[in-house]
Amino acid sequence: MANMEPLKNAYNQKFFNAFLNALEEVKPQLDKAKFLAAIFISDWEQMELKDRMHHIAKTLYHHLNPDFRIAINEIKSLIPVLQKHQIPGGFEYLFLPDYVEMFGQNYLVESITSFETITPYVSCEFAVRPFIISHPKYVMAKMLEWSFHPNLHIRRLASEGCRPRLPWAMALPKFKKNPSVILPILENLLNDEMVYVRKSVANNLNDISKDHPETVIAFTLKHIGETHKTDWTLKHANRNLLKQAEPRIMEAFGFGNTAQIDVQNVKINSNNIRLGDYLHFSFDIINNSKTETLIRLEYAVYYLKQNGNLSKKVFQISQKNYSPYSINKIRRKQHFKPITTRKYHFGIHRITIIANGKEFDYIEFNLHE
Repeated sequence: MANMEPLKNAYNQKFFNAFLNALEEVKPQLDKAKFLAAIFISDWEQMELKDRMHHIAKTLYHHLNPDFRIAINEIKSLIPVLQKHQIPGGFEYLFLPDYVEMFGQNYLVESITSFETITPYVSCEFAVRPFIISHPKYVMAKMLEWSFHPNLHIRRLASEGCRPRLPWAMALPKFKKNPSVILPILENLLNDEMVYVRKSVANNLNDISKDHPETVIAFTLKHIGETHKTDWTLKHANRNLLKQAEPRIMEAFGFGNTAQIDVQNVKINSNNIRLGDYLHFSFDIINNSKTETLIRLEYAVYYLKQNGNLSKKVFQISQKNYSPYSINKIRRKQHFKPITTRKYHFGIHRITIIANGKEFDYIEFNLHE
């Protein structure tokens, strides 16, 4: 498979030509040649993606009005021009909210207001976070307003921007310690008509569950059953607690008692698996109950670590209703392909089947070169 083009290379001559043509409509006096000369400095090739974004934002600062209050209106005027030219606001345009984050810290109202224009074009979920840290009361009150906004992107920002553990972003330590200020926003968006927004709500609650599981359990039990959309959001939000087989969450989502569930005839294709090969496995899931039972099936691979201990990773198979007194054969495979996010260590590993949170007997196998 051919190597993928590095994301940083999206910032090429074609990109800047389109961007500067749009910017020129807002600032007719723009010196495009001077802008490009400031971009393509000697260090440009060595810059990674985020460094290039920051560099573009700084360059933009020197070509907009030096008064931030005027400059931010120039950026707000730029957004409809970019949209008019059908230039999509992908990750390449994250330097626009980056500009606000870098140069708007002393202009709270202007900066936060600008996000309402920018985020429907390119998400401001990263840029809003320093403002939350420096002005939590004002910004969270604004985000509560945004949770009622007619624009779905602004509603999503209300949730995504205050996630305590947003990936690739600065953490919000106060919210990791006490997430109570977030919950009213999530309640407003829990039944949102857009899946895009509800996924953010679920991810926010999932973040909270890592530090405050009891908060999410109480939130779930309060809202479970309100609507189909609400239940979908809550189920996605509780994915880690479901993996942990938290009893109240398992019961809330209707998963049956494991006393009437059994797993038998667990088999693997080989006790010796070469790196790069598949481990094929099968088992029988048995419902001994006289009633139909909802069963969440998973399997766990216990990977050997460098220190000789095992590290558990859970994978979902399915969740469905099983007929009374039924036996069903399940077949799956796990690929032990080299990936950048996992370092394999050769030796004895384990695999086990999990039904409604209960682990059944494991089988060991040897992973080798």
